[in-house]
Amino acid sequence: MSPSPINVILALMLIVSFLIAVVIHECGHALMASLLGDPTPRNEGRLSLSLREHLDPIGTVLAVILAFFPVAAGPISLGWGKPVKSDAWKLRGGPNVGTLLVALGGPIASLIVGLILAVVLRFLLVPSLLANVITAHILQFLLVLASVNISLAIFNIIPLYPLDGYQILYTLLPSRQAIQYSRSAPYGPFIILAIIFLLPFLGQLSGLGSLFIFHIPYYILLGALNILGLVIGVPADPILVLLYTMR
Repeated sequence: MSPSPINVILALMLIVSFLIAVVIHECGHALMASLLGDPTPRNEGRLSLSLREHLDPIGTVLAVILAFFPVAAGPISLGWGKPVKSDAWKLRGGPNVGTLLVALGGPIASLIVGLILAVVLRFLLVPSLLANVITAHILQFLLVLASVNISLAIFNIIPLYPLDGYQILYTLLPSRQAIQYSRSAPYGPFIILAIIFLLPFLGQLSGLGSLFIFHIPYYILLGALNILGLVIGVPADPILVLLYTMR
């Protein structure tokens, strides 16, 4: 499917969905830390549902740009929130296991919310509701919200700072390799921006645009839609059509 013109309504749905999803994601980290005995995130207000507590400027700008930016089959909204700080030595399970669980808390929260929405949509995606313009757009928003949550979970597994995959890999590495790996942290945001914006451009110039590495955002979206499809009971393609052709 070729890139479609900008759909402003869809872009706004993607942005709103990201703002909701990133709060859920960061609260997932904070809640996991609190459950493991560390009061630091709670004391810093990270268990709040306030956007101001969780938004990261670069991660949010990225999400807004991608909401209007065609990625192969259509726009997607990816980004990150302000990292949740925790005191590793206060976490039950020890600094390594505790930190690993806190890092997993965000993706798990995002995935759970996305799957719950998918279960709800399994019973709501019926012809009678899709035939009405208002209810059809409500269903579209729920689909967007579900796909953004699941996409955020997948995206955050990438092992680059400030994504959760960085912290997950850091805790799993032996001490010497972890110290060497930590030196990549300052470059993480720039590498992520290069993967999302520069690589697709280079793929077109080189004629190798069909390779996976040049379309990572699209495959994140496709993975999210396939997970949704498994729960809803329909293939990913009809969900893609419903998401990106309704205006």
